[in-house]
Amino acid sequence: MLFLVVFGMACTETVQADPPTPPPAKHIKLGLLLDTSGSMNGLINQAQSQLWKIVNELAAARCEGVAPKLEIALYEYGNDGLPASEGYIRMVTPLTSDLDQISADLFALTTNGGEEYCGHVIQTATNQLDWGAGNEDLKLLFIAGNEPFNQGSVNPDEACKKASNKGITINTIFCGDFNEGLRTGWKNGATGHYMSISHNSKTVYIESPYDDQIDELNTDLNDTYVPYGSLGHSKKAMQLSEDVNSEKYGKQNKVSRIMSKNSHVYKNTKWDLVDANKEKSFDMSKVKKEQLPKEMQTMTLEQRKSHLAKKTAKRTQINKTIKELSIKRNKFVSEKKKEAGEKEGSSLDVAMINAIHSQAKSKNFTFEK
Repeated sequence: MLFLVVFGMACTETVQADPPTPPPAKHIKLGLLLDTSGSMNGLINQAQSQLWKIVNELAAARCEGVAPKLEIALYEYGNDGLPASEGYIRMVTPLTSDLDQISADLFALTTNGGEEYCGHVIQTATNQLDWGAGNEDLKLLFIAGNEPFNQGSVNPDEACKKASNKGITINTIFCGDFNEGLRTGWKNGATGHYMSISHNSKTVYIESPYDDQIDELNTDLNDTYVPYGSLGHSKKAMQLSEDVNSEKYGKQNKVSRIMSKNSHVYKNTKWDLVDANKEKSFDMSKVKKEQLPKEMQTMTLEQRKSHLAKKTAKRTQINKTIKELSIKRNKFVSEKKKEAGEKEGSSLDVAMINAIHSQAKSKNFTFEK
């Protein structure tokens, strides 16, 4: 009888189960192949002015509740200033999560004459970039241009087939009339979407009453970045210069960038101590004194940790405020578009976002509102 009582009591004890381990984060790997021949100034302007809108859309992606890791690569092709021996092609930026670098490289692009070899640049991007072996990631190539798709010595059908075998979806964007793109082979090259855009149209922004507040908070946000290591000062300078570049297309475009900086995809562990300190593998005690900013070099280890804790807390509060304002801003802009009866445009960002949404579904991605 005693055994039964003890056994019964033991059975009523609550077992504390370990919380479920979240699934590993997937990747979104996106290669952007831009024609930089002489007639493509409008395309480059759209890419520069719409980058942050596209990034913000990608930042809203989730898979099984987990935010994916975003990497973007940039190629230019069709420019006479590039080596003929390499098919007038240049890898500008390999797949990277460094969004400031992508922005800086976009703003450095120039146009110049050229021969446009679509098959060659697709083949090059397929072979050169680190796409990874996994089939769970979303791997996308977007190629934009306005010359016949089948020019050059590399067969575009073969290049697209090889990309597809690596799990890469090819999206083709013809800069011009939709039917002309059909006639010149751009649809045949698409394993994903074929689209046409008006590459010379200007990006239209809607001003909101929250823009000034978000812009002012950006100054405080930048102040929370603590540069370290060999990259620290140059990357901090780049962060500020890309703020300036984004504003060349108006304050509303700069606000889009600030919203991107406020998201999880804007991560700078290689040069910012606040981001680096969030990594499990990071050890503040192993950072050499000369790698620190001057104001931290005379601090003790505990003082350095305290300094970073304050910067982290400040950034967290700023992030929260910007997010609240961003939600209000998005709602305001959406309502203004409805009031104006604004139709979906035929610009680079619209084409890319539509394709991304469609193709992400096959990998079980969803997008937060």
